[in-house]
Amino acid sequence: MKLPLYAHPTLTVLVDDGSSFLKNLPLQDHARKVFHQADEALAWLTQSPRHARAPLRVQHDLPARSVTVDVEGIFRVSSRRERFAVPAVLVADFYMPHMNGLDFCRALQYLPCKKILLVDAAEERMAIDAMNNGLIDRYVRKQDAHALPQLARQIAQMQQAWFLDQERVAHGLLAMHEYSFLQCAAVAEVVRQLYQGHGFVEHYIFPQPNGILLIDGAGAAQLMVVETEAGMRAQYEIARDSGAPRPLLQALEQRQVLPFFHHRGGDGMYDKAIGGSWQRYCREPQVCQGEQTYYWALFDLPASYLHEQPYTHAQYAGEAT
Repeated sequence: MKLPLYAHPTLTVLVDDGSSFLKNLPLQDHARKVFHQADEALAWLTQSPRHARAPLRVQHDLPARSVTVDVEGIFRVSSRRERFAVPAVLVADFYMPHMNGLDFCRALQYLPCKKILLVDAAEERMAIDAMNNGLIDRYVRKQDAHALPQLARQIAQMQQAWFLDQERVAHGLLAMHEYSFLQCAAVAEVVRQLYQGHGFVEHYIFPQPNGILLIDGAGAAQLMVVETEAGMRAQYEIARDSGAPRPLLQALEQRQVLPFFHHRGGDGMYDKAIGGSWQRYCREPQVCQGEQTYYWALFDLPASYLHEQPYTHAQYAGEAT
């Protein structure tokens, strides 16, 4: 699985006929909205909040036009309350009054949310055909012994796939250049483990230095700086040309430290103003071996790097209760 440009908790919409099947569905860190009538769900989804795509810029003042991604604009998504209320996954029961689940999903084909159909064994063939035709994305048989855990896994996978689908163009543009780690399944697995180990609930790619900003439910942010071999060589060469102390040059050359020089007025690279206090800006790198070698470390992010404070998931959950 690739790593999305960004991801945050979204809304899962559950539509069933009032049965008890979905009552014990485990959905960690994700809000849910439940409907028992298809027409009510249809009306709400028609007016539901929409996803705001990553900002693209078209350059007209060049010999050939070019398209770039506003990476700084991506992080500004984190200040928007409505991001948590966007429906990313829809779960619909096949049996509902007045409209079956397939017709319900057909009426919402224009919505980009991922669709999962709940079926009995008798409807499995229809569900397979609907999935092959792109009407739904997954289906779950309610009678299966592990149907609820399976459904929870499918929802989590579809939420990840939804972000990748929404930002396919921007993702492809950035992965070709400084953000090649977006295509690396090994990096995506490291980020998944960081979510679990640190309680992060959302992430955003970050400019200068290139990396991933990870935010927990209360809004505490850490920056995962990610460097390639080429990036590590650039760190060494700039430090060398800036007259850095020999111990720092040796540590950089031997890949013993990963720096994030965030001193006032700095740009993430070494300069003479740092002098001999370089250790405070460095961490021991972890190595992630994918199609190429990536070096990464977590840093606390100085407040000066955030032009806007994130609207946190804790705030949203508190207002929703």
